[in-house]
Amino acid sequence: MDALEFHLGDVAATDRLARRLAPHLKAGDVIALHGGLGAGKTTFSRALISALLGAETEVPSPTYTLVQTYDGPGFPIFHFDLYRLETPEDVMELGWEETMDGLALIEWPDKAGDHLPRWRLDLTLEETADGRTARLEPHGEDWQARLHGI
Repeated sequence: MDALEFHLGDVAATDRLARRLAPHLKAGDVIALHGGLGAGKTTFSRALISALLGAETEVPSPTYTLVQTYDGPGFPIFHFDLYRLETPEDVMELGWEETMDGLALIEWPDKAGDHLPRWRLDLTLEETADGRTARLEPHGEDWQARLHGI
């Protein structure tokens, strides 16, 4: 399966994409969020976490804490922002191995180096003249099957 692309004209479109993806997620999933500063990684993460937990959930940015955790429906959610990480090994101090039983949303995933799982969903956000483009690239057959209906 090739990557899927979506035009996101505004924050509401980002929210809709997150709500479409949310029912397809399960424990053990990793979503690697790529894009420059201000591309919408945290906006998408907030929308996805809210879709899973309920709209009233407060979702602060993990920029300074590096990871925020949430008790999700059936599995925990780990929201990482690795921008300030100095070395890939530093992810181990953030509870990285605990994410196998939950959903890991990872902003700046390249900072994880070899610790980033091969089986994951890459979500790349790029600013365009009229909003953003979201590109979903599945790595692993399970992801490909689940994304087929999105």
